[in-house]
Amino acid sequence: MDKDIYNKQRYLLKTDIRKKIDINDNDMNKGIPMPDIQKNPTDGEIIIDLPSIDSFLNISDKSTVYSILNRKTKRKYEHGNVMSLIELSWLLFSTQGVRAHSGQNYFRTVPSAGNRHAFDTYIAIFNVDGLEKGIYRYLPKSHQIVFQKTEENLEYKISKACKDQSFVSNGSVTFIWVAVPYRMEWKYTLAAHKSILLDAGHICQNLYLAAEAIDYGCCAIGNYDQDLIDELLELDTEDEFTVYLSPVGK
Repeated sequence: MDKDIYNKQRYLLKTDIRKKIDINDNDMNKGIPMPDIQKNPTDGEIIIDLPSIDSFLNISDKSTVYSILNRKTKRKYEHGNVMSLIELSWLLFSTQGVRAHSGQNYFRTVPSAGNRHAFDTYIAIFNVDGLEKGIYRYLPKSHQIVFQKTEENLEYKISKACKDQSFVSNGSVTFIWVAVPYRMEWKYTLAAHKSILLDAGHICQNLYLAAEAIDYGCCAIGNYDQDLIDELLELDTEDEFTVYLSPVGK
């Protein structure tokens, strides 16, 4: 064990960086416009409305206590289960949805350092009622999804990108969280990156609890091939790249 190498890696987990830099010397205080909290659709992309927040009122009779007590990682999913659009809507809203906004500030269902929310949510959809199999992206500001593309052998490619963990493609959908670091760097400069990783944990835990509430299971995935998954999502790999995944199935 090379102690110096380990210590360099551990440094990211500490707050010492704030003693060595002036985080007030940031783009926010320089008057540079705030980056958008979502990757907006481009001309020609198909935008799909999701069931509204009001539709969640009767989606589950399970309490938060139940979800917390029963939350566990689940890797085996019911074959052929078709997730409803309301269920998908619930899971997306629970993990990245906007509850309210004031000007450029969007208040969401998960906490984020400085309200920066550095993640975009991509979804590999395998079996959702009314939706074509393919890659989609969530638009939290309008609670919609963008259809990005179909992909031949999608299940195989998602599993391959996750180091041949076949269960990753056995559910109804797989959530893929993509970091856009500048959203956090705009305010926190070099101190941004620890907060981005903490935010990933907030998001995924909400998925666990929201899925449990509607009798679905999920499994957080941190072991994946960076190049394969980023290429599949057509990311630029420098200003946006995958950080975390989770399949969801009945």
